[in-house]
Amino acid sequence: MADVHGTSPTGRPITLIRATRGWLPIDLRELWAYRELLVFLVWSEIKVRYKQTTLGAAWAIIPPFLTMVVFSVFFGKLAKLESDGFPYPVFAYSALVPWTFFSTALTGSANSLLRYQGVITKVYAPRMLMPTSAVLSSMVDFAISFVILIGLVLYYGIVPPIEILLLPFFILLTAATALGIGLWLAALTALYRDVRYTVPFLIQIWLFMTPVAYSSTLIPEKYRFIYGLNPMAGVVTGFRWTLLGADQHVGPMMLVSIGMVIAILISGAYYFRRAERTLADIV
Repeated sequence: MADVHGTSPTGRPITLIRATRGWLPIDLRELWAYRELLVFLVWSEIKVRYKQTTLGAAWAIIPPFLTMVVFSVFFGKLAKLESDGFPYPVFAYSALVPWTFFSTALTGSANSLLRYQGVITKVYAPRMLMPTSAVLSSMVDFAISFVILIGLVLYYGIVPPIEILLLPFFILLTAATALGIGLWLAALTALYRDVRYTVPFLIQIWLFMTPVAYSSTLIPEKYRFIYGLNPMAGVVTGFRWTLLGADQHVGPMMLVSIGMVIAILISGAYYFRRAERTLADIV
């Protein structure tokens, strides 16, 4: 959409909203102008998530914690996978916390346009706010589960290295990954409803393609560049590196993953803007 401003013969201001063609620029000023709506959407997402739940915020802890228990039994005890010398429970949980944040945010952002289709067809607002609100609201669950992670690190007597100062960067990288892919999937889900059925399957496969249950050092060095094309490989490795001091020799792989995150986020934003022109008609 493009806004054309002017004045009527009576002197009253007029804003004409009309469709545009081609690839649309990302209007950051417009997104900032609707920041109050973004805050409302985030708060609405959080309230809906915990409405009429008995355990409430405990659901932010239960999925990654139970998954850690299962991984510890089958991969740690039975399969005896390498955990870089750290206790397997904290090794697995340090990866499950960012992974759960990513998967929750991705699922929410992918389905956000369908969830707000009543709003999209009635009023105009930047549609990009919907996937963004799903990612930001998932940070609440992440913050709760991260507190448990810190407790687990202290319980095992692990002293985080100085690299922990870089942890906020990898948290931001996780959110950017979820948002970039979520923008692609949100637009595709609105255009092709079959896509939403593939998202859970995609996340399940992606989990085992990411070094959550195993160390990224198990990947042969000559293949790590290719492995880094998975953006979550660098994110998970970064979390372990900053919190535990693990995975010290995978720097090039992390750089490839960071480049992929940037490419996915920019391309996802532009593709979403292109699809945004017809969303109100299709949704």
